[in-house]
Amino acid sequence: MEKNKLLFTPGPLTTSETVKQAMLRDLGSRDAEFLGVVRRVRRRLLELGNVADGSYEAVLMQGSGTFAVESVISSVLPRGGKLLVLVNGAYGERMAKIGRTLGIATETLVFPEWRPVDLAETRQALARDPAITHVGTIHCETSTGIVNPLREIGRVVKEQGRVFIVDAMSSFAGMPMEVGSWGIDFLVSSANKCVQGVPGFAFVLARGELLVEVGNQARSVSLDLVSQWKGLESDGQFRFTPPTHVLLAFWQALQELEQEGGIVARAARYAANQRVLLEGMKELGFDTYLAPGDQSHIITSFRYPKHPNFNFSRFYEHLSQKGFVIYPGKVSDADCFRIGTIGHLFPEDMKALVAAVRQTLTEMQIASGESVPGARRDLHLAGTALTQLS
Repeated sequence: MEKNKLLFTPGPLTTSETVKQAMLRDLGSRDAEFLGVVRRVRRRLLELGNVADGSYEAVLMQGSGTFAVESVISSVLPRGGKLLVLVNGAYGERMAKIGRTLGIATETLVFPEWRPVDLAETRQALARDPAITHVGTIHCETSTGIVNPLREIGRVVKEQGRVFIVDAMSSFAGMPMEVGSWGIDFLVSSANKCVQGVPGFAFVLARGELLVEVGNQARSVSLDLVSQWKGLESDGQFRFTPPTHVLLAFWQALQELEQEGGIVARAARYAANQRVLLEGMKELGFDTYLAPGDQSHIITSFRYPKHPNFNFSRFYEHLSQKGFVIYPGKVSDADCFRIGTIGHLFPEDMKALVAAVRQTLTEMQIASGESVPGARRDLHLAGTALTQLS
């Protein structure tokens, strides 16, 4: 069997062997055991969002994270509603494109990709246009790795009396968050991100009273969020064929998240991964796209080195052949590539990646290989941090 490559990406990502093994059995979609898994998954997601008090509902939706984002927008925006999307990257642009494609009145407030969403400008935009009913944004924009001030944005949105939709695709379970007290009405994430499951479904944490108010106004049959919720509530079943194996893997991943020490411990590991990565890449001469204060520990954008021999396709292929998969850039104003630090990866994996980058640069006649003196120190600190948080 061919050896798995390590995925330094924001999803799909490297999963544990036990998560993969959980898929090696078949269950019927109406089987009592499977319905029990669905029920436990929904409950655990509410607990992770700190909204297991009955005020929110967890709705599972087949497909990628974008399917679930479209499910929310197409289902909860009334016919006369208006969507404002706070954009500072490709996924914010995608949210706005979904709204416009659905025929929903959609406006954008656009910020540079290197700059977080501005609270004052958001407040002004909402005050100027009372027709805006819903506000959408991305928590961690994986096109760059930037983190937007979600709690503060939620406060502004609630002050202005609007509904808040959040794409937390790459941050949920990788960063502690309080969905309810942060003013989030609909939070969307995916199975194959920081929970460390495999692709196949996404989920929505939805304020229950708003689901009831939405009623029957969906613009899609398969992506009807309210009907999906009602089906899960009535008999525990998906309306259409569920990704049974993916849900078995996800339940295993949720148990492993708990065994690791929960979200706080997982976030500490991801942060430790990134410390090792940043120090090693800096030693090799790479610059980051974002300022340190705006950078998440989920994924980091690095600028291309200014060397005539650097070619990203060759760089990528060299690393892939060595068993390390990174991501191309998704920034409009700079040449970048991205390296993720989430998934079933550890500081020693970051150290191995840095060594592979060093070797690749030598092969491309860009730089000679040399040691990275800080990596082992960061590895020790990472282990200490995880021990304290476990």
